[in-house]
Amino acid sequence: MEKNLTSGSVLKNIVYFSLPYLLSYFLQTLYGMADLFIIGQFEGVAGTTAVSIGSQVMHMLTVMIVGLAMGTTVSIGQAIGANDKRRAANAIGNTVTLFAVVAAGMFAILLLLVNPILQVMSTPQEAVAGTRIYLTICFVGIPFIIAYNVISSIFRGLGDSKSPMYFIAIACVINIALDYLFMGAFHMGAAGAALGTTLSQAVSVVISLFMIRKKKMGIALKKQNLRPKRRVMGQILNIGVPVALQDGFIQIAFLVITIIANRRGLNQAAAVGIVEKIISFLFLVPSSMLSSVSALAAQNIGAGKHDRARETLHYALLIAGGFGIFIAILIQFIASPVVGVFTSDQTVIAFGSQYICGYIFDCFFAGIHFCFSGYFCAYGKSGISFFHNIVAILCVRIPGAYLTSKWFPQTLFPMGIATACGSLLSALICVAAFVWLKQHKRLQNVQTADSTVRVSKKHRSDVR
Repeated sequence: MEKNLTSGSVLKNIVYFSLPYLLSYFLQTLYGMADLFIIGQFEGVAGTTAVSIGSQVMHMLTVMIVGLAMGTTVSIGQAIGANDKRRAANAIGNTVTLFAVVAAGMFAILLLLVNPILQVMSTPQEAVAGTRIYLTICFVGIPFIIAYNVISSIFRGLGDSKSPMYFIAIACVINIALDYLFMGAFHMGAAGAALGTTLSQAVSVVISLFMIRKKKMGIALKKQNLRPKRRVMGQILNIGVPVALQDGFIQIAFLVITIIANRRGLNQAAAVGIVEKIISFLFLVPSSMLSSVSALAAQNIGAGKHDRARETLHYALLIAGGFGIFIAILIQFIASPVVGVFTSDQTVIAFGSQYICGYIFDCFFAGIHFCFSGYFCAYGKSGISFFHNIVAILCVRIPGAYLTSKWFPQTLFPMGIATACGSLLSALICVAAFVWLKQHKRLQNVQTADSTVRVSKKHRSDVR
């Protein structure tokens, strides 16, 4: 289960680690779309709208949970790289304690916020009842959603990206089967979609726990590892909280852009919605690079191999950047057919083609700042990622989308460009931060809290 990624070909390690991660992201995207596809076969517009709104809320929460768990992946990765099993056990144990509290808190708070969420999302009256039951069931199952993502973060910190892929594949198959059972055979509507999602996550967690016991992690976890330790918990939170917040704000920004598009008219709203789905698939590659860089670089940093960590970043930039350039050029020639896969309305296709031809450059710029964000997180400097994303959202992405929608009412191309310019600003900030940190040697001198303590104790022992 544990895999050391501090030796051998850096490029080979990136490919070995990122491909299962990429497939996991694809399955998660498919997982979310399955509910919408299946309920559309058996229910009317109200049921489909209920699942659509509910899944948007759950996606936002899941993204923030994954962001918070990034602290776990990096902490464990650094410990594995340093070959320090005690520190890895402390990181795993404190992660279990931390997220048990988070799960209990979210369970209680979210159930109380169901009705306010319905209002904030401007849920159509016909879909209120279905959305309420969907969110209620999913919120009851929030501990399973958290457990799955935390277990996956632990595996990835250990250098194993394949096991989480198997877990999500199992959950995806079970979810589709239960969807057809609950919504098709039992006609449970939105409640059936939520129940299928929750139960499939629960089964996935049980299977993952069974695999942990069967395979063994190579790390002995004891009761004392579960006790909160300030330095260990601090490192997890210092890395995870900024990432969780930035991911939450990014999701909010997309919702705001959707609202701006909705105000332009039905055809424009449909076009933007379709393009967002296409972009979400294309972004699987940059997203897998972010996670791969954070996990691989963390192990090499823990081992003191900063050159390999930097080399990991360079190869990831080549992969993500190359993919972004290729897709950006390709879409300019096939925009209409791609959008046409999702609709036959020629007006929507025309607006969608305009929007994606501008938006698609975001795939290149985002690929750049995603790689840098993963690298900064591996060094425990996730605050940089939070900073550049917030600046891009507040200074470019949202105001740019709003202003271009006012200045260019006949086309969506400038609105797509404005969105991409937000990522361009993020990429420029990341490059500047990397150069500054490198010149001032602020990265090579970084040590985790535990390693600093050990060095200090060793120094005192040598003096004696």
